[in-house]
Amino acid sequence: MRRSLHMAAGAGFTLVEVLAAFAIGAVIIAACAGLIHNVALNFDRGTRAVDVAERFVLAIDRLSADFASARAVARRSDAGPALAFLGEPGSGQTPGKIVFVAAAPVTGGPPGDEVVMLTVEQDEKVMRLVRRRASWPGPSSSFDDVAPDNPVVLIEGKWSISFLFGRLTPERALVWHSSWTGEAMLPRFVRLLVRDSNGRDVLGEADFVIRADAPATCGRSDASVPCLTAAPGGIADVGRPTR
Repeated sequence: MRRSLHMAAGAGFTLVEVLAAFAIGAVIIAACAGLIHNVALNFDRGTRAVDVAERFVLAIDRLSADFASARAVARRSDAGPALAFLGEPGSGQTPGKIVFVAAAPVTGGPPGDEVVMLTVEQDEKVMRLVRRRASWPGPSSSFDDVAPDNPVVLIEGKWSISFLFGRLTPERALVWHSSWTGEAMLPRFVRLLVRDSNGRDVLGEADFVIRADAPATCGRSDASVPCLTAAPGGIADVGRPTR
C-alpha cells in the first residue's frame, strides 16, 4: 500500500516543471501574437497601398478626360478678351489652381461647355487636389461670373501636389512653366507632380495632352471665321464674320 502511494506521488509534476511549461507556453503565445500582428499590419498596409493606387488611377483618368476636352475659347477680362485658361501656382495661404473651359460630358449635366476648376488645397499636413465645375455662360463672361461647385477630391494625402505647363518652341523644344497666365494659346501639355516627403515623384511625370489648337468652329467646312488670325488681345475672333 505504501509502495502504491509512493509511485502515485512520483507520477506528478514538480513546481519547476509546471513553471517551465508555463514559460514555454507564454513564449509560444507571444510569438503567435506577434506573427498575427505583423500579418495584419502588412495586410493593412497592402490594402491602403491598393486604395491609393486606385485613387491615383481614377484621378489620372478624370484629368485626362478634362484636359483632352479643353476648349480654345475667349473670356472677358479687365484687359479685354483673354484666353479661357488660367494656371496659377500656390503661394502662402493661396491655393494653386487651374481654370479652363471644357466640353461638358455627354451623359451628365446640361449640354454645352463647362468651367473646370482644379485647386490644390492644404489642411495641416494633408494636401488635396479638388475638382469643381460649373456651366460656362459664353465668351462674354469672365471666370469671376461663375462659381464652380460640386467638389470632388481626386487626390488626398501627405503629398506635395503641383502642376507644370509645357509649350513647344519654334525649334520644337519642350519648355515647362510653373504658371500659365496672359497667354494667347493653350499649353501643349500639363504635367501633374505628386511628390512624397523625400521629393520622389510617385506618379513618374503624369503628362496630359491638350489637343485643342483652335476653336471648334474652325473645323466647319462653311466657317467664314479667320480662325488663325489673332485679335488685338491675342485671341482668335471666334464667331465674328469677316468683313
